[in-house]
Amino acid sequence: MKLARDCYECLRRLISQAAELATDDASLKQTAIREATKILDDEFSYDQLSITIATRIHKAVRRVTGESDPYEAMKEKEMMLARRLYTELSAQAETASRNLWGRDRKQGNLCQDELCRCLKLAVAANSIDFFRETRFTEEDIRKPVSFAVDDSAQLEAELRSAGKVLYLADNAGELYFDLPLVRLMRQSARVVYVVKPSPVQNDLTLKDLRRSGLESEFGEVISTGIASPGVVFSLASARFRREFESADLIFAKGMGHYEALSELPPQGRIFHCLMAKCRPVAASLGVPMNSYVAMLR
Repeated sequence: MKLARDCYECLRRLISQAAELATDDASLKQTAIREATKILDDEFSYDQLSITIATRIHKAVRRVTGESDPYEAMKEKEMMLARRLYTELSAQAETASRNLWGRDRKQGNLCQDELCRCLKLAVAANSIDFFRETRFTEEDIRKPVSFAVDDSAQLEAELRSAGKVLYLADNAGELYFDLPLVRLMRQSARVVYVVKPSPVQNDLTLKDLRRSGLESEFGEVISTGIASPGVVFSLASARFRREFESADLIFAKGMGHYEALSELPPQGRIFHCLMAKCRPVAASLGVPMNSYVAMLR
């Protein structure tokens, strides 16, 4: 998905936010904003991807300020909120994660009700966003999920035959809500959980996952090899690219992954799971703002 007109102001807002979080030094802050804005102005084009520019913006802010993780405190707050909400909803989560095969386990038929509960739990946490107040996030996570695009039946069919699933994680707080779905998938396929190698925005990193104490629960974990929102394939690690190419199913959380992967030809193996939190993404998907989407592409 290429840049839209609205993306310029959003990226300017991102620059200000990142610089504000990175340092209290007014001079460093202004230098970071100036250099990041130059990157934005030089590279903004409707043939460009927003995640590519955002990656360079964050790199500039980190370099100028010397702060390796400007969003660390925000991530900690989001993870605390998500852990609390997940604990409150754990009865539902545990029911959903306990049984992949339902009553027909011997026949190897997926129990779609269980799958849908896990899927809705996972996507509810995608309402977490560094531009939204936590009270709105909490309200959204508590609400029942209804999909504007619902390909959950196709997901069920894909999981029946998938040998390997590549699960692309998004925001750090979402890991608690991802876990039931990952457990569910692991009962029928090899699941590789993919995080970022180092901080970018509020995305989940290896460090965040280890700090949560849940790394072993996810089984096989790798990183993209590049600190970018979504995935910038030209900068991703060789291992990630191999895993991506060999996966039977790509489960992609969040808008950043949609922006990147929607540029690829439809393959019938990429499943997008997200809340459409901005106008360009919602328009691209053909859904209202803040709709939930479960789409096989």
